[in-house]
Amino acid sequence: MKKNNPWFWIPSLYFAEGIPYFLVNVISVIMFTKMGIPNGQMALYTSLLYLPWVIKPLWSPFVDIFGSKRAWIIATEVLMSIAMLVLALAVPKQIYDGSFSPFVASLILFWITAFASATHDIAADGFYMYGLNEGEQSLFVGIRSTFYRLASIFGQGVLCVIAGVIESRSENIPLSWRITVFIAALIFAIITLWHWYAMPKPASDCVKSNKSASSLMKELASTFLSFFQKKGIVLAFIFLLLYRLPEAFLVKMINPFMLADADAGGLGLSVEAVGIIYGSIGVAALTIGGILGGLAVAKWGLKRCLWPMALSLALPCLAFLYLSFSQTESLGLITFFVALDQFGYGFGFTAYMLYMIYISQGEYKTSHYSLCTAFMALSMMLPGLVAGYLQESLGYTGFFILVAICCLATVIVTTFVKVEPSYGKK
Repeated sequence: MKKNNPWFWIPSLYFAEGIPYFLVNVISVIMFTKMGIPNGQMALYTSLLYLPWVIKPLWSPFVDIFGSKRAWIIATEVLMSIAMLVLALAVPKQIYDGSFSPFVASLILFWITAFASATHDIAADGFYMYGLNEGEQSLFVGIRSTFYRLASIFGQGVLCVIAGVIESRSENIPLSWRITVFIAALIFAIITLWHWYAMPKPASDCVKSNKSASSLMKELASTFLSFFQKKGIVLAFIFLLLYRLPEAFLVKMINPFMLADADAGGLGLSVEAVGIIYGSIGVAALTIGGILGGLAVAKWGLKRCLWPMALSLALPCLAFLYLSFSQTESLGLITFFVALDQFGYGFGFTAYMLYMIYISQGEYKTSHYSLCTAFMALSMMLPGLVAGYLQESLGYTGFFILVAICCLATVIVTTFVKVEPSYGKK
């Protein structure tokens, strides 16, 4: 294959985009939970790791004017490779004993990885447009999505299975996570070297912007102002923040709930089982739900699909309320309910994504969509900050009752949202 063949670098680029995201936002939760950190602290600290994706639009213009997108990709991948390797060494050798200080180094390295990953996202999406012509961009949009999903299975599934197998054989939890993170770092470093060799150097990526930093800041401020002046934007903000409220609370506690002992109100599953059930089968169900959601909107339009999608996102959360009451030991039943929840979330999330595109229409639509994604990250971060403390206060059953009540937020904001009847139809 020629070096500028998109198959040479598109799959690996979007696989690399997913690995650090899931390491930061999923593996950190499971690792800190298994290391004995209470749910309150765990959820607070890991939710703050969303912050780079919330504020990403603030520094995205500078990625455009300083250096090429290719250089940003390689630089951030090198930084993440180093951060992951050091993280593997920084995992404390002892389980949590009441002091969080031994875990501070790990948290800082997760933060570095998170900021580098958010920057990598900006550069990769920009390079995608520079490295491909218009026809190729359309052709490879499904390929990039597929390999990002494969990264999700690797990050949430394969790595957890590896950690679980090592833990069961060595009976050493810290060692299992040091080896697991090291494996992730090694694979990511190999991908980095591949990109340094394989990624093309399109001439358009080398063209430097003639805009200064100050002019870019003025343009950014103008973009922000025009976004907040859109008609009905307050309602749109409320929708973006509350539509996923039940899932935002739930996602931080799913893995701790499945890992917690029965005496603590959990299901008592191994890390290996969680990796298979949630990280593999759950991701597959999520993907299928998203695909069917897209097909449904293409056929009937977003307006007609909005209510079915809102209910499919909210109501499957009740499955975890049942699991907390029954504390069943049936892996088949647990797998079914996790798959049901993830399928419903994938189907319902389609409406959320399309609504972001809908309200971003007009001038500055790319920048406005970027601002919408910031609110999307914020909608997950804010509930996560308190989810752990609420669970500690209410217990798992009480917490899932609260999640069920939060389904009303999804219903209420869906009631007031307005979309053109024909929007989204093929």
